[in-house]
Amino acid sequence: MITQSRIEELKRFARQIRLETMKEFRALGFGHVGGSMSIIDLLAVLYGAVMHIDPDRPVWEDRDWLIMSKGHAGPALYATLALKGFFPVSDLQTLNQPGTNFPSHCDRNKTRGVDMTTGSLGQGMSTAIGVALGNRLDRRKSYTYLVLGDGECNEGQVWEGALFAAHRKLSNLIGFIDCNKKQLDGYTKDICDLGNLAAKFSVFNWFAQEIDGSDVGQIITAIEKAKLQQEQPSMIVLNTVKGAGCSFAENALMNHHMFFTREQADEVIAALEAGPEGANK
Repeated sequence: MITQSRIEELKRFARQIRLETMKEFRALGFGHVGGSMSIIDLLAVLYGAVMHIDPDRPVWEDRDWLIMSKGHAGPALYATLALKGFFPVSDLQTLNQPGTNFPSHCDRNKTRGVDMTTGSLGQGMSTAIGVALGNRLDRRKSYTYLVLGDGECNEGQVWEGALFAAHRKLSNLIGFIDCNKKQLDGYTKDICDLGNLAAKFSVFNWFAQEIDGSDVGQIITAIEKAKLQQEQPSMIVLNTVKGAGCSFAENALMNHHMFFTREQADEVIAALEAGPEGANK
C-alpha cells in the first residue's frame, strides 16, 4: 500500500512536470497545451513510482516501455524525461524549433528516452501490442504502457488492436485512456459519442477500470490491480480535465492547440512555482 508521504512526493513531481511543460510552451507561445497537461499526473506516477527504466541506458532491453499514442502530448513526456535525467532540463527550451530534438509529436529517433515514434492517432495501439508481444516472446518480464486519447478512440485501429491483444492474452500490456472529454474540434460526445469506454473494453475482454485521472493514489492502485491479471490486457480510463493546472487552457472551450500570451504563461508558471496553494488560485 502506498503511503501518504509517497503520494505527496508524486504530487510534487507532477507539479514539477507541469512547471517545466509550461516553460516549454512559453518559449513558443503556442502548442498542444490541453492534452499535454491532462496526462501529467499519470506520467508522474509511471516515471516516479512504477516503470523500470534507466536514464543512463535508455534502450536497456529489460526496461518497461511507454507508447505515447496521443503523440501531441510529447511536451509533457519531454519534461518528465528531463526531470528523470535523460537530458538537461534546459534543452526543453528548443521545443518544436528548427533543429530541435523535441518535435511537436514524439520521435524515438530524436529524443532520448522516447520509446516509440507517434504520428497518426490510433497507431500507438498497434505498436504497443507489437512491443508487448515481442517482449513476451523474448521472455522478458517488462510491461508496456500505452497512452491513448479519448478522441483517438474514434479510430478503428484501436478496436482492431483491442481484439488482438485480448485474443493473445497480453497481460503485460496496460493501457490508459486520457478521458478529458474533448478532441480537436470540440466535445467527444458531440463529434462521435464514445459512451462508456471502460464497459466497451470490458466487452472486448480487457480488464477495465475507470478512475479519477488526477488522483495519483488511484492511479497507482489501478496499476497494481492491473498487474494481478494473468489472462487479460488492462485498460484504465482516466477521467481528466483538458488543460489541468493551466488556468487559461482549462477555461477555454477549444484548447487542443492554442496560442497564448507570454503574460498568460507567466501567470501559470508563477502559480505552479508558488506550490499547491498558488496552483489552485
